[in-house]
Order: sequence, then structure tokens, then C-alpha cells
Amino acid sequence: MRGNVVELAVAVVIGAAFTNIVNSVVEGVINPLVGAFGTQDLDRYQSCLKGPCEINGAGEIVSGIPIRWGTVISAGLTFLITAAVVYFLMIMPLTRYKARLEARRPKDSTPPAKTELDLLTEIRDELIAQRGAAGNGTVGIGAQRSSGPGDGGGSGGGNPSGTGSRPEG
Repeated sequence: MRGNVVELAVAVVIGAAFTNIVNSVVEGVINPLVGAFGTQDLDRYQSCLKGPCEINGAGEIVSGIPIRWGTVISAGLTFLITAAVVYFLMIMPLTRYKARLEARRPKDSTPPAKTELDLLTEIRDELIAQRGAAGNGTVGIGAQRSSGPGDGGGSGGGNPSGTGSRPEG
């Protein structure tokens, strides 16, 4: 868990540092490639939703509702390039390095530790064996014993033989 948090923190810091580089690649390389088919600036790609968009002399839209889908494509390209750089230059090598370290570790030949369920199963089996050896074996798992004479009317708390004799103390 701790290693994953470190990887995430490194990815965020490096991703933030690569933002300017990636923006420069998009604006300097990708946009001119797209410009071979249309305008060079992706931010200028837009459609008008309501009527024709009228633009005044200052470049502001006077009427119509513009949808600037070129900006979305530019941001998407920036994200994909940033994610690829972080993944291929940082996460993959770190993962391979950890796998190599894990392969070099000697294999542990000790058996795995017993779980709580295994221990509780052993305790249950041992108690059943003790009950069977002490009495006639008619008491089932989870069954309560009837209160005997001198038992105090309890459920037979600590005496597995069910004889009713309880040490005072």
C-alpha cells in the first residue's frame, strides 16, 4: 500500500512538471501537423450552436453560441501525452525494478502461518475429543448441558464432564 502511494505522489509531481513540456509539444508539433489539414491553432476550431456566430472587430462573439471543440481536443492530446510519458518513463520501469527485486529474494520455505480460522477449528476439535473421552459422548456441538445437582442451575460452564462438581475459589 505504501509503495502505491509513493508511486502516485511521484506521478503527480512529475506530471505537473511535464505539463509545460507537453504543452510545448502540442503547440509546436501537433498543432502544425493538424494545421496541414486546416488551421494551425486547435483553439480556433469551433462550431456555432445557434445561428451563425458573428464576430466583431476585436474577435469577440456578438451573436450565436460557439462550441469550442478544438480546445477540448487540444486538452485531450495534452492529457494523453502527459499520461503516456508518466506511465512509460516512470511507472513501468519502477514496476519492472520491483519485480526483479522480488525475483532475487530467496524463497521462504517455511509453511504459512495458521489463520484464526485454523486455530479455532483445532480448538473445537480438541474440545469435542475431550467431551467424547470424558463422558458417553452424547453431547453435541453447541448443545447445552442440563443443570445437574449442585451445579447451581447454570449451563455447565467450565466442567466438561457434566458431573456438577465445581471448585470453589
